[in-house]
Parts: sequence; C-alpha cells; structure tokens
Amino acid sequence: MRLIIAITGSTGVIYGIRMLEVLKDAGIETHLIMSEWAEKCISMETKHSVDHVKSLATSISDEKNMAASISSGTHKTDGMIVIPCSMKSLSSIANGYDETLVARAAGVTLKESRKLILVARETPLTAINLENMLKLAQLGVVIMPPVTEFYTNPTSIDAMVDHIVGKCLDQFDIDHDLFTRWGTQ
Repeated sequence: MRLIIAITGSTGVIYGIRMLEVLKDAGIETHLIMSEWAEKCISMETKHSVDHVKSLATSISDEKNMAASISSGTHKTDGMIVIPCSMKSLSSIANGYDETLVARAAGVTLKESRKLILVARETPLTAINLENMLKLAQLGVVIMPPVTEFYTNPTSIDAMVDHIVGKCLDQFDIDHDLFTRWGTQ
C-alpha cells in the first residue's frame, strides 16, 4: 500500500505525526508533504523536530514542488490523508486552487477516484467552511474532524489521538489495535 500523508498548518500536528509512526510500523509506504505552517506547529505543539517527522516517511516532497511525482495521476497511490487539514487547505482542495503540492496532490487523488480523507481542524465552523466540506463530501471525500470519543474512556491525549488515527486507518482497511471497538469492551 502507498499513501500520501499531508500535514498542514492547523493545530493538531500530533495527529499527522502519529499517523506516520503507525504507518511506518505497519510497513506502509508514505509520501509526506508538510506545509510551512505545519513545520512551525511541530515545534510549537510537540517535542519533535521537523527532521524527526520527515524521518518517519518513506519519501518527502516540498509543498512548493509542483513537479513532484505525486502531482501526476500516473504516480499510483492508494489515496491521501490530510491530517490535520487547515480550512485554507480544505478551501483550496474544494475549489480546485492547486497553488500548493498539498492541494494539487489532493486534486489528483480526486480526479483519479482514489480515497481522500481530510481531518478538518477548526471550530467554530463558518457557513463557508461547511459549504466547502459539503462540496467535497458530495465528491466522495471523507471529512473526519478529530472529534473525541468517550465510550472507550480515554485516559490520555495519546488515546484520543490514536482513536482518530485508527478511524483513518479503518477507511483503508488497515488493521490496527489503536482503540477498543464498540461492543468489545
């Protein structure tokens, strides 16, 4: 399996970092794109370095590199996860404004009918945000805000992060044990 992982400059970069950790442990090939603000959020929100996060990916492309392999539909992938997804990135994707590699790769994912998941990070949401999400959902994009679940009685932030990462993995039928499933408690 080959997935594109994009981390954009919305709070919650830990979701993207954890996704990369889990996929690396599972032996899944990942192609990472990080926005400028994602890189800044890493140092503001975590104890990780940008270099460490990059080391978790199989390959990396700069968000300004519009000639990257993943900017073409001929580069086969199984899909893309933007985790977290800023409203700026979501808007660019919804409106076909491919000014960054994140938006271009997402557009390619859509045009090639591959699975696209956006872990949308913002609250409260404006009508513009909701319209963009609806437009994307109608195209088959999975909009997955990182909403905390409490039925598993999470005891740490790590458990809450793992739940969202696991929900994304479920979309690609990737086996994991990141959370207890309903009815198995």
